[in-house]
Amino acid sequence: MPRPIQAHIDLSALERNLHLARRLTGARIMAAIKANAYGHGTLRVAEALQAADGFAVLDIAEAVRLREAGFRQVILLLEGVFSVDDMKLVAEYDFDIVLHCKQQIAMLDAYPRRDGLKLWLKVNSGMNRLGFMPEDVPAVMSQLKSHSAVREVILMTHFANADKADGVAAQLECFNKLAGSFNLPRSLANSAALLRYPATHGDWVRPGIMLYGSSPFAENSAQELGLRPVMTLASEIISVTEIQSGEHVGYGGLFCADRKMRIGVVACGYADGYPRHAPTGTPVLVNGQRTRTLGRVSMDMLSVDLSGIPDAKVNSRVILWGEGLPVDEVAQAAGTISYELLCALAARVPTVS
Repeated sequence: MPRPIQAHIDLSALERNLHLARRLTGARIMAAIKANAYGHGTLRVAEALQAADGFAVLDIAEAVRLREAGFRQVILLLEGVFSVDDMKLVAEYDFDIVLHCKQQIAMLDAYPRRDGLKLWLKVNSGMNRLGFMPEDVPAVMSQLKSHSAVREVILMTHFANADKADGVAAQLECFNKLAGSFNLPRSLANSAALLRYPATHGDWVRPGIMLYGSSPFAENSAQELGLRPVMTLASEIISVTEIQSGEHVGYGGLFCADRKMRIGVVACGYADGYPRHAPTGTPVLVNGQRTRTLGRVSMDMLSVDLSGIPDAKVNSRVILWGEGLPVDEVAQAAGTISYELLCALAARVPTVS
């Protein structure tokens, strides 16, 4: 009999979250499905998001899989190409690429098709990660206009603080000042900007985490935003033990009981993608009732408090995150973000939809 842990992917929730993004903007939608669609499965998610205008991925192997699976939408390589050899695949499979540094300009010479490609020119408007400095963009544009490999250019940037109180104002002003010099399509908004700042929507928006039913904001829940959870990570109790006051639980004895307690062991650990650093008190559902983790998370198991759940027993259902327990809440308790939890789902966990 297989180990009971399983991740269920709610494809209808994906569709509803995409529909919400569509209702909020008149822009075209570039769905971010990099990193195995944030742990949800690239091809499964792309199929559910057929209504998107494009898919953004990180590496060229992801992009090739999408094309070979029959997806005809725009497919964007978010970090562009890493070598001249990649340009052959870009041409063969008709990918769009991000251009973010001068070294990539030289690689354009290796593009073999005569009809040219579509470039997304990344502007560093203040995040200081990838992109050309605004003062360098006019010279870069001059090079691209005369380059035979270039058919179209889209200006793009990425916001560092769209989810924070200081927001997008400074970066938006910087980008708009530059973009006003060119009559080109624009792409700025990630999930947070799409939800909060309509002025950033431009011609293309790039929703990511919101599609998977997680909030990009610390102060607003996914439910408040109208988002539905897509991944539910569930397992079962595999052992129940009674301990006495003063006894410890797990490696290092990090939890010490202050009374007689029932504890359950769940078939889920950090080798499944659950965060090892999640402390005692991280929320979990057992038989639909909220309780907490106890002690240190092990490789294959974690312990939970069953004292207030008298009907809990071996084989009782446990939800680690998802339906009824937002992944954002679990991430906050563990001192991280939902992106990390979703992306960290281990390959050994069966994923079904």
